[in-house]
Amino acid sequence: MGIMKKKTSWSKLVLIVILLIWTIFPIYWMISLSVRNSDELRSAIPLLPQSFTFDHFLRLFKEKDMGNALSNSLQVTFISLFFALLFGLASAYVLSRKRLQVKISKPTLFWILLIRILPPIAFAIPLYLIMTRLGLIRTKIPIISAHIMINLAFIVWFMITFYLSLPQEIEDSARIDGATELQLFSRIVLPLVAPGIASVAILSFMTSWNEYLYGVIFVQSPKNYTIPLVLATLNSEQELAEYGLIAAGGVISLLPIMLFVIFAQNYLISGLSSGAVKE
Repeated sequence: MGIMKKKTSWSKLVLIVILLIWTIFPIYWMISLSVRNSDELRSAIPLLPQSFTFDHFLRLFKEKDMGNALSNSLQVTFISLFFALLFGLASAYVLSRKRLQVKISKPTLFWILLIRILPPIAFAIPLYLIMTRLGLIRTKIPIISAHIMINLAFIVWFMITFYLSLPQEIEDSARIDGATELQLFSRIVLPLVAPGIASVAILSFMTSWNEYLYGVIFVQSPKNYTIPLVLATLNSEQELAEYGLIAAGGVISLLPIMLFVIFAQNYLISGLSSGAVKE
């Protein structure tokens, strides 16, 4: 029995190591390519860097206007995330508690689910026509609106599970103590579902940060380019051999998500696990 347990533990360890290498190696390779000089990248590329430089990062900011793209991505992501959370958290709470006088909860949930399952391109044309008629097509408003739309449906569906897991007695006690609906929602309900809010915020942040399709359709001016659009321009025939430049762009795109997840990973883990438990 002891030998069997040792074999099982060793096999698990080997499997974990393989999975870690499989997951981490592409990230390591991207980072290592981004800090090698151009001469090293033109020859047979060794596993470990033989040179070190930040020239590729500097070129991105000087030649490709990466600083402006980073600013645009941050603006679009955080503004859309703020409004998606603002409307999504409130909508999910109302739908989970069936506070609507008219029985439209089920049809509303159906339409929200429809937004999630239909391809994004299905909403692009109507939204494009609306923004064109309003004269907003050359601003950031169309792409922000598109990000709000795709994240709002996800937030509502994700948060309904958390609201349903809260004991109704907590809210009843608060009402007896004289709490208004706004006080009940903001001071009691939201703190109790904080792990879920953090989880859905991280996942929505990643969705918005990496979104490319709506950016291609709605961004009309290079001054409004987001990071995915700048990275796409690096895949032209002229830039295709610039491995260091492309890798540096990937590193810059990855950093905000990594920092966001690192600081909120405990909330993400607890939120995803608690949302899966049904009392």
